[in-house]
Amino acid sequence: MKFFESLKKDFNTMTWVLIPVAIAINVVMGQIVVVLRLPVYLDSIGTMLVAALCGPWAGALTGTLSNIIWGLAIDPNAFPWWPVAFFIGLVTGICANAGLFKNIWKVIITGFLVALTAAIVSTPIAVYLYGGITASGSSFITAYLLQTGRGVIEAVFSTNFLVEPIDKISTALLAFVIIQGLSMRFVARFPRPQNIEIQKGASKTQLWIALVVVLVLILIAAFVLVRILAPGG
Repeated sequence: MKFFESLKKDFNTMTWVLIPVAIAINVVMGQIVVVLRLPVYLDSIGTMLVAALCGPWAGALTGTLSNIIWGLAIDPNAFPWWPVAFFIGLVTGICANAGLFKNIWKVIITGFLVALTAAIVSTPIAVYLYGGITASGSSFITAYLLQTGRGVIEAVFSTNFLVEPIDKISTALLAFVIIQGLSMRFVARFPRPQNIEIQKGASKTQLWIALVVVLVLILIAAFVLVRILAPGG
């Protein structure tokens, strides 16, 4: 009974207003990354926003609907990944409820925990539905590992554990940056304002640190990809 009461509280009017916006952010960012063949995903920013502000089940619903809508409306390759998106929202919300979305260092921990979850859940999908090679830019890494004689499960798992931490920590930091730009009065209208701390004095410093970390992580991913694609790499 307590679970359903909590669930009802998490899905207030602000949650239902935020979910479509978050889905749009996910789909637009995800599609840009697919078109550019970047070695990251960045398709869960909206999911993490909802999860932090509205709880794990709202985040899980946002992630699931994002991939279903994206897959049906734009790119069918996005549809099979909805279980991964579900767990990204769920784990982010659980971490936020535990106080791991209140400053930049805790957000990095959240991103890493979400990355581990995503790596584990996505590996069977990549292996059994796609044979290890998907539409994402990270598949270049998988293809390289396959050429070196690695098995498909090992290659996919290794790629995921390289790319997912970079992607999910970057995504969590970007969601954190967006939330830090909101007023506490506005945040208080969501179901889980206690998950967030708008740190006025240090907010600008934290925002710049977060953006620099995101940039560095993406550059690292791009460097790794370039090294792999280089002749004789």
